[in-house]
Amino acid sequence: MPPIFRLGDTMTGEVRPLTTLDPGHLRFYSCGPTVYNYAHIGNFRTFINSDLVVRTAQALGWRVSYVCNITDVGHLTQDDVADASGDDKMAKALKSKEGEAFVNVWDLAEHYADAFKSDWFRMGLIKPLVWPRATQHMREQITAVEELIEKGHAYQTKDAVYFRINSFSDHGKLSGNTNKDELRTAVRDVVLDPEKEHPSDFALWKKDDKHLMQWYSPWGWGFPGWHIECSVMAMKYLGETLDLHAGGEDLIFPHHESEIAQSECLTGKVFSNHWMHSRFLLVDGEKMSKSKGTFYSVRDLVEDQGIDPMALRLSLMAVPYSKPLNFTMQGLADATKNMERLYECARLSSDALSRPDNAPGVASALERVYDEMLEAMCDDMNTSVAIAKALEGTGVIFRESANLGGASAHAALHFLNRVEALLGIRSIREEATGQGDPQEANAETLMNARMVAKQNKDFAAADRLRLEIEALGFEVRDTPTGPVLRRKLSAPEIQ
Repeated sequence: MPPIFRLGDTMTGEVRPLTTLDPGHLRFYSCGPTVYNYAHIGNFRTFINSDLVVRTAQALGWRVSYVCNITDVGHLTQDDVADASGDDKMAKALKSKEGEAFVNVWDLAEHYADAFKSDWFRMGLIKPLVWPRATQHMREQITAVEELIEKGHAYQTKDAVYFRINSFSDHGKLSGNTNKDELRTAVRDVVLDPEKEHPSDFALWKKDDKHLMQWYSPWGWGFPGWHIECSVMAMKYLGETLDLHAGGEDLIFPHHESEIAQSECLTGKVFSNHWMHSRFLLVDGEKMSKSKGTFYSVRDLVEDQGIDPMALRLSLMAVPYSKPLNFTMQGLADATKNMERLYECARLSSDALSRPDNAPGVASALERVYDEMLEAMCDDMNTSVAIAKALEGTGVIFRESANLGGASAHAALHFLNRVEALLGIRSIREEATGQGDPQEANAETLMNARMVAKQNKDFAAADRLRLEIEALGFEVRDTPTGPVLRRKLSAPEIQ
């Protein structure tokens, strides 16, 4: 029997089984970045945790529909309060020194969205089903706001369209912020609109014909609020009720609380059956700080400092998502040493393939270690234990390295492939230049998912994944040592 996938639920405060509306099909939405700058390592800690959910579910044989949005309009600089004031982060970025490199805000958004995807692949994350962008789903957002007005959950003023908090009795059920009078006194930097019914009412649409990114709506020229975009995109691609919604703990209030309110008022159904939030990342025990030189993007470390992206990934998942992570250079150095162990195991195993097998116990030992690693991931994604099990497997390989050969060498490589499929840690060394081919990285991810599908005897999924790999210009060759990815040759090269 496979282990039960148990995951902490922010709504209930309990670690409980992750269940799906459709048996064996996880519909999962995770909040992505606002693309006004390069994503930092705190962002990527959250993205990696979502990636690990996908990988664990796939290891159990589940089908996963995974959506991660890209916010490219509407996220204001004070959006940690119920209804933010301040500038749109995209527009503010265009006015910055870095923004001088771009002709307009659209080019800025495109640049940072592409950079985000490049960092995503180099960090070994699985490509989502879709990366929906707020600016590409304006019709759905406007339609949703119209429906909320018709149902009495929203109203219009001369400045905006607001969600009526008092129309939703369960507001605050995720964060615990249920006392609206306390919220009235606690909230700072809210929009000062004398026509607002309640200070905590949040904007669904901002009327602003001078905004750098604007659309025409029934309420005039303007742009959407940050919260409405996630609701409409999640429901468009995954249905009215999600199995799981994830993000960083800073999104619990007001963002996810607002998503719940507007979504459940639109549909009359539970928006998500499970909520997962990653805890904050600190650097040397403190909040990341540009002035102290401790604010790191992925490319700062990988391109400028030559850090192995797999070592960076390993360091960012060293502590389970449910606990704060203190990122240090010593921790990164330790992760680099552990990656060296994995690389060396892959080399030793490959070199031993043609030798006689004198280590018959390796296969069963590694099978046990993998099962324990999967059990750890199913136990509220205990990455600390899972990584320790992966390293225990390298210990098995090292101890028997002189005796490896034939079947035992195959078993060692199979184990390393399964570590990659479950934890996203590649055991094939790559240059940390950041210049890798994103298409090839995506094809490698699909190849690993195909391997898992074949192990679970889901041959229909394996065939579908093979076709997706071929569409990217690659092919998979199944060998005794495991699948190998090859770029498809063009006709002139074949001749």
